[in-house]
Amino acid sequence: MNTNQLITAYLTIVRKEVQRFFRVWKQTIVPPVITTTLYYVIFGQFIGSRIGEVEWVSYMEFIVPGLVMMSIIMNSFSHVVSSFYMAKFQKTIEEILVSPTPYPVIIFGFLSGGVIRGLITGGIVLSVALFFTHLTFAHIGVTLVFAFLTSLLFSLVGLLNGILADSFDSTSIVPNFLLTPLTYLGGVFYSVSMLPPVWQTVSYGNPILYMIDGFRYGITGVSHIAPIVSFGVLIGFSVVFFAIIWTLFARGYGVRS
Repeated sequence: MNTNQLITAYLTIVRKEVQRFFRVWKQTIVPPVITTTLYYVIFGQFIGSRIGEVEWVSYMEFIVPGLVMMSIIMNSFSHVVSSFYMAKFQKTIEEILVSPTPYPVIIFGFLSGGVIRGLITGGIVLSVALFFTHLTFAHIGVTLVFAFLTSLLFSLVGLLNGILADSFDSTSIVPNFLLTPLTYLGGVFYSVSMLPPVWQTVSYGNPILYMIDGFRYGITGVSHIAPIVSFGVLIGFSVVFFAIIWTLFARGYGVRS
């Protein structure tokens, strides 16, 4: 395939993925926005007014980055895992595989759908936060980089889950038993400095902590972990998951019947 054909193949997959979640926007975009708005009201307004400040910013400003990242993580993951598994279930993935489209183009096509949905939802959630508090972006470039890389990483995780899943129930194991606990324990509602030393050490083993901390640094300018370290964690995990997915595609594991 020449360059124009590769671009056409990629954009075709992306367009299909984007149309897929926009077609049912009441199910894909509205629910996470409403849920996060309730978090703003309950934790930010009611509880936050009693807590006061955390790390030299108001509690509402402190939890906004974590809630935005939580939305990005969940939506990026859920889009790709459901989309790819449905493609397997309906056998439409086989139509793509028999075409001359290279595996990286197929992979990036599905990933792009997850990234776009994650960033759109995260952007809306962040916009809603402006109705509750004033945000000043300390490092806008850092904010955008961490949002994009986090969305990309969890799109990769969703794609891997979709490849390995052998039933609809298998697609919900990772979000229910892994992503949700790690996200809530990743410093969304509290600062890691509030924890006892032992639990601080345990928390540093949670990769989501680095993503939330880096994103929070971009907005508030406050972080417990050097942003370059958090950036390295994101890049490292992304490279590893992409390599695993490419290998599975090449071998046809979980992709071909």
